Amino acid sequence: MASTALPPDSHNVFAPTGSLTIGRAGSTQRELEALPDPIMIDLSGVERMDTVGAWLIHRTVRDRGARVVGAGPDTENLLRQVAEADHPTEVLPPPKGGAVAELGTWVVDAGRTMVGLLGFFGAVLVAFGAIIRRPRRLRGNAVVQRFDVVGVRALGIIGLMSFLIGIVIGQQGAVQLQQFGAEVYTINLIGRITVRELGPLMTAIMVAGRSGSAFAAQIGTMKITEEVDAMRTIGVSPVEALVVPRIIAAVLMMPLLAFWSMLMAILGGGLFCWVSLEIPPLTFVQRIAEVVPATDLWVGLIKAPVFGFIIALAGCFQGMLVANDAEQVGLKTTAAVVQSIFLVIVLDAVFAVFFSSIGWI
Repeated sequence: MASTALPPDSHNVFAPTGSLTIGRAGSTQRELEALPDPIMIDLSGVERMDTVGAWLIHRTVRDRGARVVGAGPDTENLLRQVAEADHPTEVLPPPKGGAVAELGTWVVDAGRTMVGLLGFFGAVLVAFGAIIRRPRRLRGNAVVQRFDVVGVRALGIIGLMSFLIGIVIGQQGAVQLQQFGAEVYTINLIGRITVRELGPLMTAIMVAGRSGSAFAAQIGTMKITEEVDAMRTIGVSPVEALVVPRIIAAVLMMPLLAFWSMLMAILGGGLFCWVSLEIPPLTFVQRIAEVVPATDLWVGLIKAPVFGFIIALAGCFQGMLVANDAEQVGLKTTAAVVQSIFLVIVLDAVFAVFFSSIGWI
């Protein structure tokens, strides 16, 4: 911008002195707005100018046709750079890929999550190896505390849920079997489906919603408060201190919870058969012992610890992914529950095919 002298009597002169910086932006803008057109800006008294001050001068020149005089070489250079940077930016619209693009994005995100989960699984195995070599590194108090949280405090809700499910299975099965006069086989339905499938599966879903989400929220909160970083700073492995006790507790408590769920479901089904079908409890128990093979019990008890491992692993993994944002805690907690239930159902299908192939049917 040229610094040409103009007759001061034909212009309203704005002549700042000293520094024209962000600290004076408010007062400078008010002074410029108070002057009527035409305006002449005399910068000969300005000793220092930053980009905010240069932008105010440039905007006045651009919008009101002001003239600038008395600008030194550095000031002119700054004003020229601000003017060159003042051009409209083209905002690109979001890509329109439709359902196919969304599906592809979902597949890519799912693949990255699975790769991350496998990496986290490897870190857990390394931590277990270190604990096996040095058993004193296992935090027994933390494991016992997780026993209480995962197992003891879940007995009530799991027992009630299983009891009601047993009644529902008995009622729905009896309605269908009565059409063929075979309502006595309701006992077979209750016994086999609760021991083999619904006992461990419903227990896993309840533990995923209750304990898996708690694992993600607890570890995520520790990530935000930088407790996890503090552990690394003092030489403590967060995987050994936080993840391993939770996994051990979930693996050991899941078979017990699954067995408790089986018993309560059978009790609920037996109560329904006694009240609605007039089958005596003794007959119900004898029939259960006859129609439920030992392999069904073993199937349920074998699946339960695997489900517990997956639930704890997914919960801790999502907790470790929390960034420095409180909103991430809720998102990762939800992701932990969804991921756990999805993996549990997939593994249940794999177990069903496997046990059928070896003759445990």
